[in-house]
Amino acid sequence: MHYLHQLYIGGRWVSPAKLRLFDLINPATETVFATFAPGDGGDVGRAVRSARQAFKAYAQTTRQERLDLLRAIVDGYQRRMDDLVEAVMLEMGAPLTLARERQAPAGLLHLQQSIKALETYSFDTLHGSTLITREPIGVCGLITPWNWPLLQIACKVGPALAAGCTMILKPSEGAPASASIFAEILHEAGVPSGVFNLVQGDGATVGQALASHPGVDMVSFTGSTQAGILVAQAAAGTVKRVHQELGGKSPNILLDDTSFAAAVSHGAYACFANSGQSCNAPTRLLVPAGRQQEAARIAKRIAEDLVVDQPRSPTTALGPVANKAQFTRVQNLIVSGLREGATLIAGGPGRPAHLDRGYYVRPTVFADVHNRMAIAQEEIFGPVLSILPYESESEVIEMANDTSFGLSSYVTSADPERARRIARQMRAGMVHLNGASSDPAAPFGGYKQSGNGRERGVFGLEEFLETKSIFGYSQT
Repeated sequence: MHYLHQLYIGGRWVSPAKLRLFDLINPATETVFATFAPGDGGDVGRAVRSARQAFKAYAQTTRQERLDLLRAIVDGYQRRMDDLVEAVMLEMGAPLTLARERQAPAGLLHLQQSIKALETYSFDTLHGSTLITREPIGVCGLITPWNWPLLQIACKVGPALAAGCTMILKPSEGAPASASIFAEILHEAGVPSGVFNLVQGDGATVGQALASHPGVDMVSFTGSTQAGILVAQAAAGTVKRVHQELGGKSPNILLDDTSFAAAVSHGAYACFANSGQSCNAPTRLLVPAGRQQEAARIAKRIAEDLVVDQPRSPTTALGPVANKAQFTRVQNLIVSGLREGATLIAGGPGRPAHLDRGYYVRPTVFADVHNRMAIAQEEIFGPVLSILPYESESEVIEMANDTSFGLSSYVTSADPERARRIARQMRAGMVHLNGASSDPAAPFGGYKQSGNGRERGVFGLEEFLETKSIFGYSQT
């Protein structure tokens, strides 16, 4: 992690203009495991100039040249997999099994998806005598979060490279180690000087400078809705494109013909995975009122059987949440659930009894939740499941959509046509039917305050392209 004291600008590792060192806290132990040096607005300016200088040449590279570059990055990523696993364990507390089987491989998967999208994408189409062509948008500011750090970096850097853009990456200040390794991988793969730049730092300083810089043509942001609003406001003065993938409060609808043993278990595990730190987690479990007790019993068993412990233990299912601020927020929302009258089924405030340090949260289940409670409306981003009873199909559709978010949703029914009919009424960018997994090539993004862009596959590639009409291109 020797590069944590440097930024990557213009194809070289360089020191920030003003060297300041900040501690990186291991959330599992609350101890310092490294220090890193953030940049500032001046460093952003250097990176933007580098990216602008590199854009003309890189935008003119061929499809094959970009494919060769992405394949070299994939090869390098595979070689550094152990280092990436170690980084996400240390910086955001991912358990060993999760880091090795999902966190680090997710970045690789989406780099590979960028290759697949680029291999067959048609940049030019004829409409009569008009050529409609898609071209790289330009210099891109990429701002990524700490909860799935490598996945989010790959979902932006991969398609930006495939499109022919140049870029400045600002990873979360909570997850700089994995981003620095990612930059090393790109350097070793031969990414041309200035095409990829890395400026570490916080949102208020580096993120603000990126979003407002007139030399940045697009900002792609993933994070909280509140931070996304600030990014959009900062970008408005230069009328740049802003792509946002924001928060979620996803409903998980179980209809009355559903087998609860499988469906509740699946939903609870999905809610608690990654210590609840996934924007698309099914955190609101909507069940027929007459079966709420059945659902609560199953969810209670799942919550109490999950092993919450140190990330390096191979039996650990849940590690800590990523930082002290997040731990405090989750604890406050659990207390608010009790105060507002929800029935505590499992978990509750405080750490698990066997852990006296670290930002560990007890997997928590509430029943008798209604939509006006904070735990039903706010994105908790911790291992907290809310069970909401409903009386009819029409009511559950209204309840599911009664949120400011619209990222993902889940519907389970023994009748596929019934599930499909309800899916079409969900005001969300994604719907999982009967436990279906996400498709990595399908568009990922939401409605309402969950954002306004799409990532992954062809849809992610197109976010980094401008559309141009050339009239009279083909004369007949």
